[in-house]
Amino acid sequence: MIVAAGYGSRLRAVSPSKPLTSVGGVPLIDRVILAARDGGASAFTVVTGHEGEALQAHLAQTARAYRLSISCVRTADWSRPNGHSVLTGADRIGPERHLLMMADHLFDPALVARVIAAPPAALVLGVDRRLDNPLVDLDDVTRVRSDGERIVAIGKHLPDYDCYDTGVFAVDGRFHDALRRSIVDGGAGSISAGVEALARSGDARVTDVADAWWLDVDDPRALAQAEDALVAGAPGLAA
Repeated sequence: MIVAAGYGSRLRAVSPSKPLTSVGGVPLIDRVILAARDGGASAFTVVTGHEGEALQAHLAQTARAYRLSISCVRTADWSRPNGHSVLTGADRIGPERHLLMMADHLFDPALVARVIAAPPAALVLGVDRRLDNPLVDLDDVTRVRSDGERIVAIGKHLPDYDCYDTGVFAVDGRFHDALRRSIVDGGAGSISAGVEALARSGDARVTDVADAWWLDVDDPRALAQAEDALVAGAPGLAA
């Protein structure tokens, strides 16, 4: 499942649709899909919202060009937190274990392979323990505090943390249920809120992505970093 529903407001000056923003002549969403395929993903459900018609039309072309199974489902209100988009996708994809990722996170296929290979749990998050990673935007990255393989806390402004959220998860229906419960209980409706709910029961886990390359392309500065990484031959940016 790839969440691609938001407004992408920090990249609007570059492109009206963040997933369709060009990185070296290839749309961001295509690079996400191809890297996930190379890491072991076999089919894709993309949750759309803002500029959904254009994105769906493009993905139909991508599916034909690369002979991939790509289906789209549109969330009802993409102004709400991203957990609501996940639940829209969950209604389509079902409770079986699957990958969950964001349309604006580029990554080495090895990162996806590591998440897939992790011992099954309600949720496994690929985390980066390199706290000095120069590609991480400390003002925007989601921070994680872990205890061994267990997630203890997660949040963008977490003061005490030991790793970063790379935006690549393996989840099953138990995560969907935790996310629904967090919303019913008055939570924010974000993915992080669902992770926190699972963390309280000990069912949210991490796997270390080691030296795998990844980048959250959320603003023009990060887009420039992606272009530089493409020139440098970063894994996951081949098209």
